[in-house]
Amino acid sequence: MFQIFKEHQGFGKQIMLLAKNELIKKYKGAVIGPLWSVVKPLFTLFVYWFAFEVGLKSAGNVKVIFPELGKAGGTFEYSRFLFMLIGFIPWFFINESIVQGAKSIRENRQFVNKVSFPVSTIMTYTSVARLYVHIFLLGLMYLYITFIGGTYKIPGMEEAVTGGITPSIYNLQILFYMPLMFIFFLVLSWSTAPMSAFSRDFENMIVSVMSGIFWLSGIIYDSYLLVGKELPSDIIRHAMLLNPINFFANGYRNCFLYHRWFWDYKTELFVFLAELLVIFALGIFNYNRLRKKLPDVL
Repeated sequence: MFQIFKEHQGFGKQIMLLAKNELIKKYKGAVIGPLWSVVKPLFTLFVYWFAFEVGLKSAGNVKVIFPELGKAGGTFEYSRFLFMLIGFIPWFFINESIVQGAKSIRENRQFVNKVSFPVSTIMTYTSVARLYVHIFLLGLMYLYITFIGGTYKIPGMEEAVTGGITPSIYNLQILFYMPLMFIFFLVLSWSTAPMSAFSRDFENMIVSVMSGIFWLSGIIYDSYLLVGKELPSDIIRHAMLLNPINFFANGYRNCFLYHRWFWDYKTELFVFLAELLVIFALGIFNYNRLRKKLPDVL
């Protein structure tokens, strides 16, 4: 841990510049350059908007129930695209952070061979580059839900209404969820990046399983209301808590849809914090175990 912190000491300005250059380098030669990093997720969101707001509008709204939350309990109802939009915004960051984080050392091997370069900062500026894009998309999402929104109903409303969602104090929780999301997937890359540098198979495995992880996470459906034919719904729901991506998808919806504080569902929070500690320990172990061997491998 102290080795990684030492490598970052006094390197903050360089990390920000390298993060900017990471976006420029990736889209070098393109007319609109780094804007392509925004165009792709926006096009994906447009496709889902057209599919669920136009083509499959009859599929109905998404209903979310929190019976265990006392005063915050009751039934919430949202148009399907509005519900998915707020899940997709963290997913775009998570997907890019996992995939590009795993590739970061191999794609920046020129720095690894420089004795004086702090290798752990490669994963940091790669994550910061993804964060720039995420903040921009988050701003666009907030404008959309505030001024356009969709059909929604929260406890206390007699009927569903259509329109923008009024900003509230719950929105400030993004200052808790977003930094925590950045830290979690940065720490995860301390393990995946060195291991991917040693093994192309490991890197390819990560890329291959991401689409499966998407469908196993509550990005487009409510992970609180899963019901199985063979297993009680509570078992499935509690098992879903082991997926940290659910924590952030639900967390962003806490901020903008559910009017629910992050401490209201303590089990979800404590499970995630335990996973963060495990990932943190594994990241330190794997990075320190492999970093001195990286120049020979690359």
